[in-house]
Amino acid sequence: MAASPSTAPAPSSSASAAVVFAVNGERVELREGDVDPGATLLEFLRTRTRFTGPKFGCGEGGCGACVVLLSAYDAASGAVSHAAVSSCLTLVHGLHHRAVTTTEGLGRVGAGGLHAVHERLAGFHASQCGFCTPGVCMSLAAALAGAKAKAQAGRRPDDPPEGFAARLTAAEAERAVAGNLCRCTGYRPIADACKSFAADVDLEDLGLNSFWRKGDAHASKLPRYDEGSIGVFPELLKAEIRASSGIDDLYTPPALVGSASTWHRPRSVEEYYKLVGSELFGESRTKVVVGNTASGVYRETEVYDRYIDLRCIPELNSVSKEANGVHIGAAVSISQAIEILRVEAGGCNDVVFCKIADHMEKVASPFVRNTASLGGNLIMAQRDQFASDITTILLAAGSSICIQASSRRLTVTLEDFLQMPPCDHKTLLLSIYIPRWTPIGSLSGGKTMDGTVSKIGTSVLFETYRAAPRPLGNAVAYLNSAFLAQVSSDATSSSLMLRELCLAFGAYGSQHAIRARNVEKLLVGKPITVSVLLEACRLLKETIVPKEGTRHAGYRSSLAVAFLFSFLYPVTEGTLKPLKAVHLNGYVTCGTNGNPNCGPDAHVDVSLKKINDVNSGSCTNDRILEYSNQIIEINKDYLPDGIPTKKVGAELQASGEAVFVDDIPAPKDCVYGAFIYSTKPLAHVKSIELDLLLKQLKTLGVVTVKDIPEGGSNVGANTIFGPEPLFGDPVTQCAGEPLGVVIAETQRFANIAAKRAVIDYSTENLDAPILSIEEAVKRCSYFETPPFLLPQKIGDFSKGMAEADQKISSEVKLNSQYYFYMETQAALAIPDEDNCMVVYSSSQCPETAQNVIAKCLGLPCHNVRVVTRRVGGGFGGKAVRSLPVATACALAAFKLRRPVRMYLDRKTDMIVTGGRHPMKICYSVGFKSDGKFTALHIDLFINAGMTKDVSLIIPHNFIEALKKYNWGAFSYEAKVCKTNIATKSAMRGPGEVQGSYVAEAIIEHVSSMLSADANLVRHRNLHTVESLALFHSECTEDAMGYTLHSICDQVTASETYQRRLEIIQSFNKSNKWKKRGLSFVPIVHKVLSRPTPGKVSILNDGSIAVEVGGIELGQGLWTKVKQMAAFGLGQLCPDRSQELLERIRVVQADTLSNVQGGWTTGSTTSESSCEAVRHACNVLVDRLKPVKEQFQEKQGNVSWDELISKAIMIGVDLSAREYYVPGPSGSYLNYGAATSEVEIDLLTGASTIVRSDLIYDCGQSLNPAVDLGQVEGAFVQGIGYFMNEEYVTNSDGLLISDGTWTYKIPTVDTIPKQFNVKLLNSGFHKKRVLSSKASGEPPLLLAASVHCATREAIRAARNEPHCSGFGPSPSHFDLEVPAIMPVVKELCGLDNVESIWGATIASCSFSALCDKRCN
Repeated sequence: MAASPSTAPAPSSSASAAVVFAVNGERVELREGDVDPGATLLEFLRTRTRFTGPKFGCGEGGCGACVVLLSAYDAASGAVSHAAVSSCLTLVHGLHHRAVTTTEGLGRVGAGGLHAVHERLAGFHASQCGFCTPGVCMSLAAALAGAKAKAQAGRRPDDPPEGFAARLTAAEAERAVAGNLCRCTGYRPIADACKSFAADVDLEDLGLNSFWRKGDAHASKLPRYDEGSIGVFPELLKAEIRASSGIDDLYTPPALVGSASTWHRPRSVEEYYKLVGSELFGESRTKVVVGNTASGVYRETEVYDRYIDLRCIPELNSVSKEANGVHIGAAVSISQAIEILRVEAGGCNDVVFCKIADHMEKVASPFVRNTASLGGNLIMAQRDQFASDITTILLAAGSSICIQASSRRLTVTLEDFLQMPPCDHKTLLLSIYIPRWTPIGSLSGGKTMDGTVSKIGTSVLFETYRAAPRPLGNAVAYLNSAFLAQVSSDATSSSLMLRELCLAFGAYGSQHAIRARNVEKLLVGKPITVSVLLEACRLLKETIVPKEGTRHAGYRSSLAVAFLFSFLYPVTEGTLKPLKAVHLNGYVTCGTNGNPNCGPDAHVDVSLKKINDVNSGSCTNDRILEYSNQIIEINKDYLPDGIPTKKVGAELQASGEAVFVDDIPAPKDCVYGAFIYSTKPLAHVKSIELDLLLKQLKTLGVVTVKDIPEGGSNVGANTIFGPEPLFGDPVTQCAGEPLGVVIAETQRFANIAAKRAVIDYSTENLDAPILSIEEAVKRCSYFETPPFLLPQKIGDFSKGMAEADQKISSEVKLNSQYYFYMETQAALAIPDEDNCMVVYSSSQCPETAQNVIAKCLGLPCHNVRVVTRRVGGGFGGKAVRSLPVATACALAAFKLRRPVRMYLDRKTDMIVTGGRHPMKICYSVGFKSDGKFTALHIDLFINAGMTKDVSLIIPHNFIEALKKYNWGAFSYEAKVCKTNIATKSAMRGPGEVQGSYVAEAIIEHVSSMLSADANLVRHRNLHTVESLALFHSECTEDAMGYTLHSICDQVTASETYQRRLEIIQSFNKSNKWKKRGLSFVPIVHKVLSRPTPGKVSILNDGSIAVEVGGIELGQGLWTKVKQMAAFGLGQLCPDRSQELLERIRVVQADTLSNVQGGWTTGSTTSESSCEAVRHACNVLVDRLKPVKEQFQEKQGNVSWDELISKAIMIGVDLSAREYYVPGPSGSYLNYGAATSEVEIDLLTGASTIVRSDLIYDCGQSLNPAVDLGQVEGAFVQGIGYFMNEEYVTNSDGLLISDGTWTYKIPTVDTIPKQFNVKLLNSGFHKKRVLSSKASGEPPLLLAASVHCATREAIRAARNEPHCSGFGPSPSHFDLEVPAIMPVVKELCGLDNVESIWGATIASCSFSALCDKRCN
C-alpha cells in the first residue's frame, strides 16, 4: 500500500494510453491532458457530461449525495460486480474499463420511463428538497444489485416471495442508506421506500404512500422492479475488455508513462520502485492512490502533477487463505476484506474473523468502504495519526504486515509497524496477515499473542467495541477497543484465570492505537476477581490518557474502563459460573460491537447458545426502525386540496433531472469563485496574496472591496434593520468574514487557491475581540432592539413572587446549530446587455438579493434579474446568508464581464454562514407547593455575532414560545449581544425552539425541587382559554380552536401511556447499566403570515402557468399551490378539478416577472402563496364564467379547452395577478404535543430513542402527505439540535466542527425506532387559508421531548448506588444541549464502573467480617 505523496521523476517512455470507461452506457475515452489528473468522477460528470444527478454535498464521502454505481466486468468469468461509490472521492483517471451508472442511467421521466427505485421513492413521499435523493436512489440500487449478486453466488434464496423481485431483507434495505444524509424528511419515508423492495417485509407496516390505502397493501400495486435493470454492463465495453485482455485471466491496463504523463499504473512492485526512483519525478508533486478516500479525511490544498495508481499491482490485490490465517493484499477494499473474513469465518463459526468483519461494517459507509483500501486505512493511522478502528481491531487479533522498504521486504507485527517513523513513498505496504485463533491460541505455530506456547484447556474470548455518535458507523469513535483473551480454570481454585491477554485501544487522542501492556501484565496469571479488575481499571484509566487539547478527555478514558468491564465482568469470580463448566476449550464471546450487553444485567442465566452468539452483519436481521404509524384525516371539502398527492417534481428529483443552481450548464467562458475568509476575530487586513507555488491553478486574481464600481457600495446583505458589508475592510470583524473572492478556471482550483491564500493581519490599536456573551455583557456590547418588537409583560412580577411558596433561580446556556442544508450556498451570475446582470441564486429571498446586488454594483434594480427555481434545503440559512454569495458572484461577473459561478464547499459554507443563535438565559421562578407557577422573570442574552441580520426579532420569538405555559406574572429583559463571531441568522424555529425548551427546563427544575412528576407540573400550568388570551392577546382563540388540552389528553391519558410508564419503571429496577425515561412536551407556536403575490396565466392550449413569490425549498409549496390553483379554477368545472391539476405548472421565481416576492420564511409562505393564487383564480373565474354561461346556453356543455379557445377569441384577459395581504393580525397559534421514550447506556452514554409519538394540529391540511413530511422532518432536525449536533469553535471563534467528519446530524439509525405521527384535523376556521395551519417549523420544538426523556433516564441512573455521589440533590442537574454521549456519561458518573466494583469489594469485606464475628 502506498505511503505519502512523493516527489520523484517519471521514466521517459512512449506516449500515454487512453482511459476508457462508460457512463450510463455511453463510451468515454480520456487521453493525456483531456482532464486534470486530480479531477474526481463527480467533477467530471458535472462539468463534462449532461449527467448532473450526483450532487456535491460535502466532498468528504460523508453525505452520500454523490453516490453512483460502479461496475466491473471480469472477462475470464463473465461476471459483473457492482458497488456504490462516492464520486466526490473517486478519481476519474482510475476508472479504466469500469462502467458508471448515475441515477439518470436507471431511468428518466418520459424517455424510457422511470425506474422502480425512482417511482417508489417518490410514491412513499421520500423526497422533499430532493438534493439528496439521487444519492439515496443509487445507494438503494447498489444494495439491490448486491442482493442479486449474492443470490447468483448461492448465498441467498433463489426465489423471493411472489410480487417481490429483490432478494433483499428489510434490515439490509434500511442499512443501504445508513450513510446517506437527509436534512428534510426525517428518514422514515426513505426507509419505507427501501423496505418496499425487501422480500421479508409486511407491506402493511410501511408508511403513507400513493400506491395504496392502509389495509389495502399488495405487492402488485407497487411499481414493478426488474432485477436485471440495474447496472447493465455495456456490451461495447465488454468487447473492448475481452479484446484487450486476450487470453490472460487478469487484464491490467497499460501504464501511462512518459515525461508528460500524469497518471501511472505500475504493474509490479519492482515497476513502482523504478517509477518513483527515476529522475524526472524529483521535480514533481506526486500522489500515490488506491481508492483516494483519504482525500475525504484530509481535504486537499495541494495540486499534484502526477498520480501513481497501485491497483494494477497483482500482489497488492491478492488474497492468500491458509489454515493458520489469511493474507489480504493492501489494495483490497475494506468491503472485500469484510466478505473474505465472513467466508473464512464459516457462517460465524470463527468468532474472531466474524467480529472483525462486524466491526469493519461500522467503518465509514458502504460507498466509502467499497473503494477505501485496507492498507490505506493502516497507512493513514501510521503516518497521519488517523483515528482508525481497523488498526485497533487488527492489533488485538495479533495481525502482522508485510512491507517493502526500497529493496528490503519485511514482515513485522502491526504494533511494531505503528511505532515506526511515518512512512514515505519509499515504503510500500504489501499485505496484512490476520491469524486464526483457536482455544489453544493462534494457529500460526501454536503461539499466543505474545509468542509464548499456549496451554491446553483454555477458552478464547474476543470482542471489539466502539463508542461513536452513530450506531452504524459513518462517524469517528470517541474511543475504540478490541480485546483478545485466553481463559482457563485455575487448578487450585474455582476461579477463572487469564492465561494470555491483548488489550488494544485507539481513537482516543493518541498518536495511534496501542496495547495497554501494563494492564495486561497486571491481569495475566491471576484469578479474575473483582479486586483484581478494580485495580486493572484504575491502572487503565492512568494509561489511556488523551493528548492535551483532546475534547472530552475524561470521557474517553472512562470508556476504556467501561469496555474492559464489559469484556471481563462475565468471567469474574462468582459471576459466570456456568462458563467454567461448559465452555472451556471453546470460544467465548461477550457483547456486541459498541453495545456491550455483558454487564451485570446479563450475567445470570448464560447458556451455551447465548455466550457463543455472534451479532454478525450477515447473520442478523435486526431492523433499524421497528414500527411507525401515520394517522391523517383527508378533507374533501376543497378538492383537490386536502388530498395527500405526491410532491410536485419528486420523480424529477429522484431521477436527477431536477435542476438546481449548480446543475445549470456553465455558460461559455464561465469561471469560478471561492471565498477567502478571515481566520482572525478582529484585525486589520493589510494584504491578501495568492500562493505563488500554485501556478497551475490558473487563477485570474482576487476580487475585493476595491473592485466595487463607482456608485456601488460595500454591501453584502440587507434587512429591515440595516445593511452589512460584503467584505471585511479595512478591519475584519470576525473569523469567517469574507475578505475577497478568488477566481479560477475550475471550482476545485478556486477552492484550493482560496485555502492557500496568504493574509497579512495586524491587531495594532484594536481592542481584544468579544467572543462570548459574558464578555459582551461586561463591555456593554449590544444591538438596540426596537421597543415595538418586544412582547408585552404580564401582570405584577413582584406580587407574583410574593405569592409563591418556593422560589428558585438558575441559568441555561444554549449553543449554535448549523443549517446543514444538503445544497450549499450557490449562485451563477451572467452579465447581460446594457449593463444588466442575470443571477441564478439558491435563495429564500430573491427580491432582497436583487436589491442588494443592485446597491453593490450601483445599478437600478431593473438591471438585475434574480431567478430561483428550487433550493436544496434552506431552513433559514438561504435567506439573509445567501445574499453575500449572490452579491459576490455578481460583483466578480461585473468586473470580469464574463459568467462567474460560486458553489461553496461544505467547510466554507459552515464557517461563513453562521447558524442558530447561542443564548444565555437566567431565570427566577416562583411557584406553589402543588407546582402551580405564580411568577417568572427571564434575563435573555442572545449572541448575534458581528452584524444584526434579523437577530432583533429573536427576543420576540423566544418570549412568544416561552409563553406556552401560564407563568402567572411574567417579566423579562432581553439583550442582543454584538460579538466578534460569524453573524447568526434565523434557523428553523428561530428563537422559538430555544424559548420552548427553556420553558421545559424550568418545568424540570421545579418538579425536581418538589419531587413531583414533571408531566403533572406541565398539565397543571397549561393555559386556559382565558389565560391564553392574556398571554397571546393578538391571537384570539375560542374553546374549539384551542386544541392543546385535548391533544395532551390523547398523548398522556391513554392506557398505553400509563402502561409504558409501568414498563419503564420495571425496566429501570431490573437493569443497572441501562435506564429509560419517558417525557411529554406540549407546544404553543405563533406564526405570522406575510403579504405574498400570486400570478395565474392560462395559455392558448388550456395549460396553466402559476407564479408565486414563495420559493420551493422542499416544503411542498409548489405542490400545495398547484392543488390550490386546481381548486380555484375548478369552480368552472367542479367535476374536473383533478384533470386540471395535471395541466398546471408552477414556474420558477423571477424578480422581474413577479415583483414583491418577499421572503420564504416563517412556515406560512405556502399558505400565503396558495391564498394569493386562489384570489387570482377567482379573478379568472369571474372573467370566464360569463363566457361559459353564454356558450352553454347555445351548445350545452363546454369543455375546458373550448372555453379557453372561445375566451381568447373574444379577448378575455387570461392572466391575473393578486397580492395577498393577511388581516390586521396575520398571526395564529399552532398546537402539538409529543411523548418520547429514551434508553441510555450508563457505560458509554449512548442514547437510543425507543419511541416517539407526535400529535400535531394541522388544521384542515392542504396536503396531509406534505404536512406529515414536514412534521417528521422538523422533529428529526430538532433531535439533531437537542441530542447530536455539537457546534465547536476554536479560541478565535472560528468553527472547527466544519464538515461531515466532525459535525453529526441525525442519520437513519439515530431516529426513533418507533415513530408515530398523527395529524389532527381541527376543523373549520374562517381566518385561515381554507382552515389550514402551518407545519414547517412548530414540530421542531417537539423534539425537546427526547432531551427531557433523556433527563428522566439520567435521573433514574443517578438513583443507583454506583452512579451516586452527586451531592444532596441528584435529581436536579443541568443537561447540556446537545446531550451527546460524553455529556450523558458524565452525568451518570465517569467512574461508575470503579464505584460498583469498589462497593462490591466493600460489601464482601463487610460480609466476611460479620461471618468472622458470628463464628
